Amino acid sequence: MIPILRDFPHEFETERLLLRCPLPGDGPRVNEAIWESQESLKQWMPFAVNLPSVEQSEENVRRAHARFLLREDLRLHMFRRDTGRFVGSTGLHRMNWEVGRFEIGYWARSSESGKGLVTEAVNGIVQFASDYLDAQRIEIRCDSRNDRSRKVAERAGFYLEAVLLQDEPGVDGVPRDTLIYVRLRLRDGSWGYPTPP
Repeated sequence: MIPILRDFPHEFETERLLLRCPLPGDGPRVNEAIWESQESLKQWMPFAVNLPSVEQSEENVRRAHARFLLREDLRLHMFRRDTGRFVGSTGLHRMNWEVGRFEIGYWARSSESGKGLVTEAVNGIVQFASDYLDAQRIEIRCDSRNDRSRKVAERAGFYLEAVLLQDEPGVDGVPRDTLIYVRLRLRDGSWGYPTPP
C-alpha cells in the first residue's frame, strides 16, 4: 500500500505518557525544552548546538506535522498524562515501508530524564508499530559514546546487532562509531532477536 494511504492513530497512551504527532502550536513548548536542555543535548543533537528561536521551533514542528501526514517521518511528541507537560520527542524515522523497517529516535528534556519515560515511550512505540504499521524490524541507532541512549535501548529489550566504525560525523565533526540495536518480529509474532545457529 502507498504509505500516504495508510490509516493509523495519530496518538496513543502508555502508563504515564501521551504520544502524538506534532501539531501547529507545539513550537513554544518544544523550544522551551531545547533551551532548558541544551547542555545535555548539544553533544548528540545538531538542532541543539545553536539554540533556535520560538519561530524556528514552530516552523520545524509544522514541517514535522506535514511529514507525518505524508508518512515520510513519524515524529511523536511526548507529554506527561498527569500534567500535560512536554517531555521530549521520539518517533519512527528512516522508514522502509516495503519491508516494515523503522528506526526509533528520542530525546527528553533534562528535568524529565532519568525517570524511565523514554524507555516507556520506546516500548509503547514498538507496540504501536506492531499493531498498526506491520513492523518487522525496529532499530535504535546511537553514538557509541552516548551511554544514556544505549541504556534505553538495552532496557527496552533491543539487541546490539552491529557496530559501524567511524560511520558518521558527530556533532563535533569527528567521525563516530554507530551502534545498531534491533528488535525483530519473530515467526511466532513475538518481538526479540533470533538465536544465532
